Amino acid sequence: MKHRLFLAAVAMLLATLAPSAQNPPSDKAVQRIQKEVRHELLMLPYLDVFDNLAYKVDGYNVTLLGQVTRPSLKNDAENVVKKIEGVEKVDNQIEVLPPSPMDDQLRRRLYRAIYGFPSLQKYALGVQQPIRIIVKGGNVTLEGVVDSEADKNTAGIRAKTVSGTFGVTNNLQVVKS
Repeated sequence: MKHRLFLAAVAMLLATLAPSAQNPPSDKAVQRIQKEVRHELLMLPYLDVFDNLAYKVDGYNVTLLGQVTRPSLKNDAENVVKKIEGVEKVDNQIEVLPPSPMDDQLRRRLYRAIYGFPSLQKYALGVQQPIRIIVKGGNVTLEGVVDSEADKNTAGIRAKTVSGTFGVTNNLQVVKS
């Protein structure tokens, strides 16, 4: 009898401690989780200009989105987000791009065409370049941020001039600094 009462008391205690069971997170908690998720994803050691990671935070749940060239990066992203305090569930929807020597060559040519162009060279500075070059089966998608509409258009035009591209989707966002 004492054992059952003890188990019932423990169950009630755990139910009151579970943050999402009764209490939705505060805006401050959601902002903290968003900030930490962003930081942890940017700090992944093998994240490069050919990977695009995005996320959505819904309460204590995080959905990972985007495309990566290495399967290990998908797993690493999920593992670091799971360790963030307050995150209860991680839905990993990151797409691993298929390995392709043709796409790898195209990525290198696109990198040189975009980041080697004089007006876009400023984006090559720093550890994390803001223009992400995603290539899948010869189709190119540009993701990330630039300072002006002119830079967005220039990056798109430069990508379209690279031989071997079947199509270019320019999803770059203009963000004034």
